[in-house]
Formats: sequence, structure tokens, C-alpha cells
Amino acid sequence: MSYDIAFRFQQALDPSALITLPTALHALNAAITDCRNAGRPHESDPAVILLARHLGDIASRIERPNVELRRACMDAIADLRRKPALIALAHKGVAYDEAAKKLFHSDARKALRRLADALRLPEDSFDIRSVQGGISVSGEIILHGEQIYVQISLGCMGRGREIMFRRVTGRKDYCGDRNHWGDIADLMAPDTLARRIRRELHLSEPDTPPSRLVA
Repeated sequence: MSYDIAFRFQQALDPSALITLPTALHALNAAITDCRNAGRPHESDPAVILLARHLGDIASRIERPNVELRRACMDAIADLRRKPALIALAHKGVAYDEAAKKLFHSDARKALRRLADALRLPEDSFDIRSVQGGISVSGEIILHGEQIYVQISLGCMGRGREIMFRRVTGRKDYCGDRNHWGDIADLMAPDTLARRIRRELHLSEPDTPPSRLVA
């Protein structure tokens, strides 16, 4: 059953309390939602139009010329393109974003493949798996070998502790020894991370040279 309320009209007539971009944008989005609930076209709703104009007025009072703002947007795009998507996704978070979560798991699996190569793990001595979890979490991507367990996840232990690794006594050992932690950015230098893992977990160096995997 449709319903309508007067609140959006009252805000549109007196938007004096909406003094920042976030508050004005929230009011505009709420007004559009109210129109949908009432079964009314929001494109012609007077409250929506007035609130949209008020939002524009607030933006116009920010004293930065368009050319400067456009340049800042282009610089931001260029900076993001230089950064691996895995790091950007980790900083942004992937909860409640199905597409981002799918990409996060895909890129994390590739990163763990590179790490396995850097660790010189025989192909049949480990597996890499994803545990998706619910929509409110990132889930986990896991490399599980005969002596090593590496897990990538977001949010649980805070920024800079997205990687967890520990020594195990086989691929059926899900507890292992104490946990060690690393930053998601450490995956961008798999050889360095592999040396750290071997050192901290007291793993012996393998005799076979690594064969680079192409992601």
C-alpha cells in the first residue's frame, strides 16, 4: 500500500538545517525514496526539485573552480590505476558489494599463487581455496600446504593485518602454531614476503628453483 508524508515538503520549504553536502544529499535521497513509497514520479516532485537545487547551491559555494576539481579527479584516477586493485579493494572494503568481493577473491587467489611460487612449493603440495562468508564480511582466501597456512581477509584484525600465516603439520591441520600477521601490500613483493614467512616459521629452504607463474 502506498503512502505519503509531508516531511520532504517541509524540508524543501525550509532547508536551513541542511548546510553540508552530506546532509543535503541525504535529504534529497530520502525525498526520492518517499516519492517511490507514495507511487509519485520523483522527477516532477516539487520537494525533490527544490532539495536538488539546494544541494547545487551548497556545491556552488565551495570555492574551487571546475578546472581544479576536474584535474583532481583525473589525478585520482591516474593514482588508482597505478595501484594494484587488491590493495584498493582492501582499503575500500568489499562488504555488501558483490562485484568488489568477487574481484577481491579472484585477485587474492592470484596473489597466493605467486606467493606459493615464491615459496617454491611443489604444485601438488598445497591448495588454494575461497570461503565466501556472508554479505557483511570479506570472506577468506586460503593457501594451505604441508607446513604452511596463509589466509587473506579484511576487517577482522584491522588495517595492516590482512594477511595471517602460521606453521601447520599437514593439510588437515587447521589450527597450527601461533599466528603471524602481515599487511595486504606485502603481497605485492612475494619474494620478500616468502623470505619473511620462511624466517618467522623456521621453514627450511627448498632445493628447487622457482618457476614463475603468469597471472
